[in-house]
Amino acid sequence: MAAETQVAILGTSLPVPWVQDLAKDKLGVVPERYVRTDQDPVIIPDSASLPQVPVINLQKLSSGDSIDSELQRLHHACKEWGFFQAFVVSEQQKLEWADAFHMITLPTYLRKPHLFPKLPQPFRDTLETYSAETKNLAVRILNLMAKALGMEAKEIDDLFIDGWQGMRMNYYPPCPQPELVMGLNPHSDADALTLLLQVNEIEGLQIRKDGMWVPVKTLPNAFVVNIGDTMEAQPLPGVNGEICEELESAHLWNW
Repeated sequence: MAAETQVAILGTSLPVPWVQDLAKDKLGVVPERYVRTDQDPVIIPDSASLPQVPVINLQKLSSGDSIDSELQRLHHACKEWGFFQAFVVSEQQKLEWADAFHMITLPTYLRKPHLFPKLPQPFRDTLETYSAETKNLAVRILNLMAKALGMEAKEIDDLFIDGWQGMRMNYYPPCPQPELVMGLNPHSDADALTLLLQVNEIEGLQIRKDGMWVPVKTLPNAFVVNIGDTMEAQPLPGVNGEICEELESAHLWNW
């Protein structure tokens, strides 16, 4: 008899409760499907004893006498830093204590016709502007990465200038037992670049560095930028082995 198999359709998810509704119910304990005994216990380390996530100054990379030294900082950040997702595909799967809204924004022909045009007009206009500006920023970052690696910007542009862009808004409601849950599972991003913008100063993001989970201290008016799996796997024309090895190191830096 052939063994039965369960096939998960990629890109789809089983329906799950809204976590913010659970939070509104003011539960005394976390529902079992959110308790993460399968993960390492959350440890709040002494931040003074941990390495700090590099901070890159975009203005210094644009002009001035400090451009070379800032490029070296960019080079180091891309080579040395990185961090580590999942759809709900079974009723037994543990759930994240978070709600998320995700959409494809570019190219425009991939936008969901039942979704994007029906968004409230002020929100839609804001998304259009934000989409365009973050694309410009991503292209600029990629060009600076190319410069730091001694590559021509065109080599990067040819690969990514007309690429895919998605937006994901995560909301993490208050939790009665935060030490038992995960807001977002440990993961690696599958894209080329992820631009993270945090709307408050509550810490929670951690990245895996040299066997330790290092908390990311958010800065005002700054993005956290993660170089994703695509940059590791993408074959770049004319790129030597040293550069490929650097791209495969993976990578987080504040912008």
